[in-house]
Amino acid sequence: MTALAKASAMPFRSALTTLAEPDLSGNEARYLQECIATNQVSSVGPFVSRFENAVAAASELPHAVATSSGTAALHVALVALGVTSGDLVVVPSYTFIASANAVHLCGATPWLFDVEARFLTLDVDLLREEFRRHVAMRSGHAVHTPTGRRVAAILPVHALGIPADLDAIAELAARYRLPVVADGAAALGATVGGRAVTKAATLTALSFNGNKTITSGGGGAVVGADPALIGLVRSLSTTARAGDAYEHERAAFNYRMTNVEAAIGCAQIERLEHFLAAKRDVATAYHVAAEGRAETALLGDPPWGASAHWMNAVMVEPERQERVLDRLSASGIGARRFWRPLHWQPPYRDAPRTTMEHSEDAWRRVVALPSSTSLTDSERAFLAEHLRSALGP
Repeated sequence: MTALAKASAMPFRSALTTLAEPDLSGNEARYLQECIATNQVSSVGPFVSRFENAVAAASELPHAVATSSGTAALHVALVALGVTSGDLVVVPSYTFIASANAVHLCGATPWLFDVEARFLTLDVDLLREEFRRHVAMRSGHAVHTPTGRRVAAILPVHALGIPADLDAIAELAARYRLPVVADGAAALGATVGGRAVTKAATLTALSFNGNKTITSGGGGAVVGADPALIGLVRSLSTTARAGDAYEHERAAFNYRMTNVEAAIGCAQIERLEHFLAAKRDVATAYHVAAEGRAETALLGDPPWGASAHWMNAVMVEPERQERVLDRLSASGIGARRFWRPLHWQPPYRDAPRTTMEHSEDAWRRVVALPSSTSLTDSERAFLAEHLRSALGP
């Protein structure tokens, strides 16, 4: 019996039919029971600070603030950095819509940029050229000269866990006195220049949604090095309450993570290295399957860093995308397209933008592949064999 036939005979699990599902086989149940036994299920409880400390350590940073979602983390980070009504914020068009929504919630507008062709992160060469042509410094602020609007921040996205070229972005940002607020929703474990990707941005927003490498069921976090800035993030995310007398220093948000969510997160982050290794193993299996295939590229590590491999994806010729998806679906494999570009989304069709060759190309070429950390050796072999077959003639 061939390897493909053997693999085809195996029973299906949801890890094969979904892109990423959580592995809750650690201490999750024990920690949740502790929450129930102590009656600490809301936003006050020991697991919250414990999780924040663990997230900060994993990020190689001194501070983390847990939030109710990744979108909340990104929003409160932008607010803390002074992004406000009328501003522009640089955002790549190839990303989940939450990246732009967080900007919109500040009253600002995303200035949409194309991504580079190979790794689908913010195109730094395009960024430099657009700033050279359309941004000037006026009274200490970067101003978008065609509209006269302030450019308030650069928001790179670590697409699918692949780090953006943050060192190059940070260099440009410093020239224009701009903060870098990274959407690192899926990037915990990625590196740039040999260090954690979170160290290269002013602030980074993380997500712990159910499909991320580690999950708290929902939730997110803001991580950073500046204690005053992180203190402001914490205040803004906890209704800006000062003391116990119900006095609130400013209009703010209730973006707190619950103790129950943090308990799950604590159990998950204990196994972070195991999960990251599992993601790398899945990526390796796909890489072997796609290697040498004409007009096919598997998204992986960029020259400037290493991916967290949250979501594996292969890029095929546009005319082959539907055929590959259909072949994988016929094998019971839950592959799919990934991320419709922001400039095609109804809320952002009128946002200022660059040309969008690569973002539009990504929509037509990317095939996202099952990437769960719980995949067994035989399941990885099954996926690799069927990917190889689907990419064939």
